[in-house]
Amino acid sequence: MAEVVVRSKKETLKWSFIVLVLLSGVVLNVVFAKISVIIRLVAWIFLAIFAVFLAYHTQKGKEAWGFMQAAQVELRKVVWPTRRETLQTTLVVVVMVIIMSMLLWGIDSVLLWAVSLLTGRKG
Repeated sequence: MAEVVVRSKKETLKWSFIVLVLLSGVVLNVVFAKISVIIRLVAWIFLAIFAVFLAYHTQKGKEAWGFMQAAQVELRKVVWPTRRETLQTTLVVVVMVIIMSMLLWGIDSVLLWAVSLLTGRKG
């Protein structure tokens, strides 16, 4: 039980430090606003890499890394459609969109005609 509390405190301390690093980046970005944007961007990139490095060493960071690796494994299992299949599917979608738009336009026109007939006004 005591080990869980100590581990939890360490995790909280690590995440607090990560937040502190990122907040210090925001403050330093404002303080050094007169410095070139490119230099500040490079500094932000290094700061982000450092924050990710720190986050990796937390329990949640290791879980996230495991999830990303599992996602890559699943991505390799995907059977991607061929160019021809993609073009055929796209063509079917375009045709269906045109058919549905014409159908809805027709229904709208009929309803507009019916309402104008019932109200005696031309819309």
